[in-house]
Amino acid sequence: MRIHRFYVSPETALKHDFWLHDLSLVNQWRKVLRFQTDQQLVLFDGIQHERLYRLLELNEREAHLELITDYVRKLPAREVYLFWSLLKKDKNDWLLQKCTELGVSHFIPLLSERCVRSDLTQIRLERWQKIIIEAAEQCGRSDIPAIREPMTPATALKDYKDKVELYICEQQTTDDRQLTTPNATGVLVGPEGGWSDNEKELFKQNGVHHLNLHDFTLRAETACVVVGAKLLQ
Repeated sequence: MRIHRFYVSPETALKHDFWLHDLSLVNQWRKVLRFQTDQQLVLFDGIQHERLYRLLELNEREAHLELITDYVRKLPAREVYLFWSLLKKDKNDWLLQKCTELGVSHFIPLLSERCVRSDLTQIRLERWQKIIIEAAEQCGRSDIPAIREPMTPATALKDYKDKVELYICEQQTTDDRQLTTPNATGVLVGPEGGWSDNEKELFKQNGVHHLNLHDFTLRAETACVVVGAKLLQ
């Protein structure tokens, strides 16, 4: 039988024996998954613990859990920052799901000059966070990627150029260079229409290196998945 994994807030102390009061999880276990007494499940807090528990009791408001064993946490091999120009509708959702599965650690949506100005409300950010958490639960990784509010490429360079080695994706560039292997790497993926001349000049002025992902022209969401695969293989 498959053992389900669930993310809990780091504020939840994953003790040897405790009562869980997260109503969203309690309702999911009762009404959706139909958990029964003695059911085994995994809880992880994204920071320190991943533990296997036995369900001792489940009611409408809380769940009583008993620790069985600790698991070794599974983490990405390196820290990857993905800067992607906002896409149309559900493409952003798909990108976040797949890149979380691949091991991307930081998501930074970009308001590039040619990107699609998607809904940027807090509701959208909350939806993206939920997608990331569900993908982490399902794929077995023990941390939760971070996501920031959308920003311009200029702001992204200001905030990150001194923290990580940055690359921009362009097809068949003349100054393409081999990807080095620093602990933290950031890749900027442009919109379907490509980077604007102003943005290209901005990258040049800031000494951002080029990265040629593929000989063929890739869709933006495909390029993001290739970035994750290349840097985390």
